[in-house]
Parts: sequence; structure tokens; C-alpha cells
Amino acid sequence: MTSVPTPIPSRTQYVQEEIKRRILTGQLTPGQPLVETDLAAQFGVSKTPVREALKTLAGTGLVVMNQYKGVTVRMVDADMAREVYDVRLLLEPEALRRAVHRRASLDAARDALTRADEATDTAERSLANREFHRALYLPCGNPLLGRMLDEVRDQAALVSAVAWAASPSWEREAGEHREILRLALDGDADGAATALHAHIASFVQRAFPGTELDTQGRSAHGQDSHAQDSHGQDSHGQDSHAQDSHGEDSRA
Repeated sequence: MTSVPTPIPSRTQYVQEEIKRRILTGQLTPGQPLVETDLAAQFGVSKTPVREALKTLAGTGLVVMNQYKGVTVRMVDADMAREVYDVRLLLEPEALRRAVHRRASLDAARDALTRADEATDTAERSLANREFHRALYLPCGNPLLGRMLDEVRDQAALVSAVAWAASPSWEREAGEHREILRLALDGDADGAATALHAHIASFVQRAFPGTELDTQGRSAHGQDSHAQDSHGQDSHGQDSHAQDSHGEDSRA
């Protein structure tokens, strides 16, 4: 049987992935200019694939394109971290809860955790950390939910890279990862989701003290994210603990 050859990445894909890797491992730092001619020379390509790669990275939120200042690595501050981690807090624990309810395989998460423990450098450990989190939410049974979390994945990794550069906290986070995975493998969907919520919230609050997050399942204004009226129903007149079409609890 003839094997299908592995497709060779295009020049644009290669440049895009390499720039992303350098940003997420701290080789390219927030605010650093990304000059097309310099990057083209480094990668041995024309400016066209570099320009296209930078446009794609701007779409994912890793770089900023300015008509006057050119292209720079996105700056990370408390506001940016709050925006990204608010999304994660709203969606990621719920995705894990659903994955556990579905009894989905979490072998990929276990493998990523092992790779993180065995990593010999920051880049390898960072990649394994990202894969661990993705392996928890991807089998949630809702492809759209998975894609929404993928959308903020790179920005979350940028926040992490900046935080780890200032104050490495690998060991603490590795312990939290092991506990999250243990609860999930034990079938404790709510316990795993709660532990994941606490893990995400505590990380950004350590990295950016004073950042206000939805740490109790509430919005930044202190109102319950499933606003209820006096009869315990949400604003649409439906029970606030609405269930999805498969009968699974959709609480975040």
C-alpha cells in the first residue's frame, strides 16, 4: 500500500510558526518591532510570506499592526490578561465538565503532563502546558466551544510567557495540573471543573495582582452570570441551569 507523503509546509506557514514560537518562548518580547526585511533575511525568504504570516498573527492577537509604528509583538498588561482569562474562566471549566460527563478519553492530557514534567527547557514545557489544557477542553462534544477556546489559546500563552519570565511557577502549576487530571479521571466532573477554574484564576491574579476576574462564576460587575429574576429564572424565562440537547448541565 502506497503511503501518502507528508505535505511540506508553505513558506508562509513556516515563517508564521517560527515567529509564533519565538514570541511564546520569550525570544521576541512584547513591544519588540517585527521588521519585514529583517525577518525575511533571517528566514531566507522574500518579504511576501513574512507579510502574510504577520497578518495572520495579528488576527490571532499575538502581534499588532500600526500604520505608523509598523508591526510589534503585542504588549501584555493587566487589561489584556483579564480579557483573555475571563473568556477562559467562562468556557474552559464547562468544556472540561462536559468532557468528563461524556467519559471522553483524556490520554492526550496525561501524555502532555508527562512531557511537561520531562521538559528540559522553557519552550518545550510551555508547549506541553498548552497541549495539556487543550486536551482537557477539546473532547467536550461541542466543536464550536473547542474552536472558541482555540481562538484565545495563543493570547493566553503570551500572557503565560510574560508571567513565567518574571516569576517562574512551573512546580505549583504542575501540581495543580495533576490534581485537575486526577479528578477528571475519577469521573468527578464538578470537582475537576472547580479545580480548573481556581487554577486559571489564581495564575493570572499572581501574575497581575489586583486583576479583577470572574472568580466566583460572576461577572466583573458582581452580578450572577446567569442573571435570575425573583422566580429563579433567567432573563429569558428559562431555568438558569439550562441543559443542552443531550441533557447535560450547561453551567459554566
